[in-house]
This record gives sequence, C-alpha cells and structure tokens, in this order.
Amino acid sequence: MQQEKKKVFFDVSKLRRIFQYAAPYKSKFYWSIFLALFLAALTPVRPLLIQLTVDKYIAHSIPKMVVYITIIQMGIILLETAMRFVFSFITAWLGQAVVKDMRVAVYKKVLGLNLRQFDRTPIGTLTTRTINDIESINEIFSDGLIPILADLLSIICVLAYMFWVDWQLTFIALIPFPIMMVATYYFKESINKSFFKVRNAVASLNAYAQEHLSGMSVVQAFAAERNEFNKFKAINKQHRNANISAIFAYSIFFPVIEIVLALSIGLVVWFTAKEALDLQQSQQGVIVSFILCLNLLFRPLRMIADKFNTVQMGVIASDRVFTVLDNDDEEKIPEGGYFQPDERVKGKIDFKEVHFAYTDEQWVLKNVSFEIEPGQTVAIVGHTGSGKTTIISLLNRFYNIQKGGIEIDGTDIRKLSPEYLRENIGVVLQDVFLFSGSIMDNITLRNPHITKDQVVAAAKMIDMHEFIMRLPGGYDYNVKERGATLSLGQRQLLSFIRALLYDPSILVLDEATSSIDTESELLIQKATDKLIQNRTSIVIAHRLSTIRKADKILVLDKGQLMEAGTHNELLAKGGFYAKLHQMQFEKEMAVNS
Repeated sequence: MQQEKKKVFFDVSKLRRIFQYAAPYKSKFYWSIFLALFLAALTPVRPLLIQLTVDKYIAHSIPKMVVYITIIQMGIILLETAMRFVFSFITAWLGQAVVKDMRVAVYKKVLGLNLRQFDRTPIGTLTTRTINDIESINEIFSDGLIPILADLLSIICVLAYMFWVDWQLTFIALIPFPIMMVATYYFKESINKSFFKVRNAVASLNAYAQEHLSGMSVVQAFAAERNEFNKFKAINKQHRNANISAIFAYSIFFPVIEIVLALSIGLVVWFTAKEALDLQQSQQGVIVSFILCLNLLFRPLRMIADKFNTVQMGVIASDRVFTVLDNDDEEKIPEGGYFQPDERVKGKIDFKEVHFAYTDEQWVLKNVSFEIEPGQTVAIVGHTGSGKTTIISLLNRFYNIQKGGIEIDGTDIRKLSPEYLRENIGVVLQDVFLFSGSIMDNITLRNPHITKDQVVAAAKMIDMHEFIMRLPGGYDYNVKERGATLSLGQRQLLSFIRALLYDPSILVLDEATSSIDTESELLIQKATDKLIQNRTSIVIAHRLSTIRKADKILVLDKGQLMEAGTHNELLAKGGFYAKLHQMQFEKEMAVNS
C-alpha cells in the first residue's frame, strides 16, 4: 500500500469541514465552550484564596476564617470536579456523535462506489479509513481542539492572576520557560513523525491481515506459512518501532517539564526569600500561591503539545476520510433523473459496438454487438480472459463502458436507476459469497418482505429443503464467514434459491460445475432448468456439453465476438467454436481413459 505523505501545514479548511459535522449538535458544542470559559475563570480562585488565608488569617491567627475558607475551597474543588466531568463527557459525546455520522457517511459512500475502486484499493485500507481514521477524528473533540482551548484559557487566567499579584516575581518564575518551549517544539515534531509512521503501519497491518486471512487456504495449500509469517512480522516490527519512537519522546519530554517546573519553583522561593530578607516582610502567602499557580500552569502546558499533535493527526486522518467521501467514481444521476418504466423488464438485451477497458484503454471488450430476445437462453463461451464475466458486469452496471451502448427493452441502461436494473437481473456467480449468519439471512439478504414460507417453497422447487432441514437449526444454521461450512455446490444452490425468490426478468448464470461432485452437478443442472424457464437467461459456459439446448451461443476470444449461432450451426461452420468443442471433447476423453 502506498504510504501517506506527511502534511507540513495545519489544514484549517479540513478542520472547518470536520466541525460542519458537529452542526447538528451545536448546543453541546456551545456548552463545551461555556464550560471551558467557566473552568478557566475558576482556575486562579484557589491560589487567591490560599494566599488570602496564609497572609491574613493564618498570619493574624484567625482560625474561624481559616475554617470558612477551607470549606469554600472544598466547595470549589467539588464544583470544579463536577464541571470537569461534565466538560469531559460533553466533548467525548460530541466526538462520538460526529464519528457516528461520519462513519455512516463513509460507509454509504463506499456502498455507492463503482467496483473499479475496489479493484484498485485494498479492502484493509478502506477498513482503516472507516474505523481507525474516523476514530482519530473523535479525538479532535474529546482530547484535542476544545480541551486545548480550555487549557489555553486556564493558562491565560493563571498568568493574569500571577501578574496581578506580583509582575516581577512572575517574570522570574517564567525564566526557565524558553527551555520548555524548545523541548515542546522538538517533542511535537518527534511525536508527529512517529504518529505518521504508526498510522501507515496500522493501515499496512490491516490491509495485509485482511488479505491473507481471507486467502488463508491458498497460503496453507502452498505451504507458504513461514514466508507470510515473516512478512507479517516485518510489518508488525515497523508498527512497534513507530510506537517506541513515540514512547521515547514522551519519556524525555515529561521529565524535562518536571525539571523546568522545579527550576521555576526554586526561582520563586529564592526571589521571595531574598526579598523578604531585604525588606523584612513575610512572603509566605505569595510563595504558596505561586507554587500552586505554577503547577496549574505547567499541567496544561505539559499536555498542549501532545493535544496539538492529536488534533493534527485527526486532521490528517480526516484528509484520508474526505478522500473517500470526495471520490466521484460513483453512479452519476442523469439530468432530469432516471427513467422509471411502469412495467417489469421484458428481457430484450442489445449490446451495440461496446468497447470497455478496466484501465487506460487496454480494451477487454472490442466492438462487441449482439441481441438477445425476451425469453431466450444465450450461452457465452470462450477461453479464460476472453471477456465473458466482463459482459455480465457491464450488464449490471458494475462498470461503465467507454464506447458504444447497452440497452434493455430499448432503453439505455445508463438511463435506468441501478436499483431498478439490478432488481430485474438475477446473478448466480461461480464464486458464491455468503455472509456470516443464518441460511435464512443469506437467502433473503435480510429483506423483511420475504417470508419464511416463500423461502421454503423456493427451496423445495430446487430440492434443497431436505438438505437444509438436516443441518443443525435448519434455516437458522450459521454458515460462518464466506459459507465456510458448506461445499461449493451447496453454496451455489443457496444462491439459486436467492435468485428464485427475487424472481428476476433476466437471469445470469456463471455455470460452475467443473469442480463439484456429480450429485451436486445434477442438482444444479435441474435447478438451472427451472430457473431459466420463462425468462431471458445468459449462461457463462465452462463445459460446452451443458449448453447444447441454448437458443444462441456467443463465442468470445480476446474481447471480440468471433461467432454467434446455435450449437449445431456453429459446429457446422467448423470455426472457432468447433475447435473449442473438439479440444474439450479430446480433453474429456483423455481424462476418462
């Protein structure tokens, strides 16, 4: 996966766009700002009360007032604690609300992207965008911009109080601050670089794990476990090293801040002690007050650099998320909207001089033209890579053609909504994908309008009901991820039930009977015969012996339509189809002998 490039500048436009997602929750946002102001104003109150207590009531032995001030201090601490809880809860709630809305928006966008994007982008990368990167945006609210604002306001209020009490002593206390500023700058840069490496490593880990866990059967079949494990360890090592770099920066930065704080406190004590000796006056209250102020000052200063990095990483993560949201490789609604026919699709299909390339005009289909009449069964044959599956993808508008046109019932499919088009086209693929869940959910795709009685009736039509009932739980049996607990033939028969339930006008069958047992093949052939009745059917043929009854056979080679006709017509021509038939016949004879 391509590594993300580091953004040099803080992108305010991205931050503004993130906060647009907080617009529906602006009352919570305003409350968080109000609480930040309130807590900032409350911060210097305790040092003021402590100074007052030491200099007036303790120095002049007024224990009653010391008790009153102590009670007030306790009340302020309880109030501040409660307000900080509310502040933290609101900012975290706001972040989670924004994350929820953004994640829904990203997933909705991903659902609408053309399949071209999934060909180009690793699934693990999209997973990272949808989960990890959006979670980073949450931290902008819960541990980023609003908390930074609260900390800055607290610092301003504390400094204002310190200058009001003794401006000279404040300047003395701030002498070590340049050391902290330099340390903060280098800490911020170091953490920033480390976080970039961590994000890239996380994306690499997700993409690698997703791909290789899905293909684990291939890894084990070729005894490639050691090589793949070593590759995973290398990627994981990069992730560990990036995190260790961040830990190292923290390990240096925080002790440096503690040293600077100790220096500031030492300077305050030294200066006030010297002044007290020179002027013969007590400075106990000022010392205690300033020590408390310095702690209140350094506490947020310690965290601001880290929080700024959190904001910056959230903004960078948002850039990757917005790249997905701004992707325009999706269905474009034509001017005036889609044409919505008043009746079901009849099933007439016209391909008119269709040219298509997946990338850079490397044509997969070249000038392909043919017609299919309603109710016809048409088979498509050809060598691997000839363009058979591409025709099916184009008919469903998984991809858009570059030249030519495709019409259904005389209407260009680009004028039909994808929903209407795909509701009328049923597809049974060679590689049937089943989701983790029950057989019922996989057949109905959780469509609430399909009843169990309808599912049972469809299963009985293709002789699958008894098999399903023999499974533990029957129709509630969990097929696990990708249908791992079922055979290839069983998975395909379940997809037949699904197609039958949706009752499409056009049926597409990727006939895959070459790698299954004879019993499943007979069931699939029987199911196929039932499915193609009274509807336009397109069969991608892998075994020519199964398509002799087709009304028309299209022969493809290297993206071009070579021949078209019935089985007998094409054999009589002695052309491309006849050669394919002879090659397959000789291969079957050799296997049987």
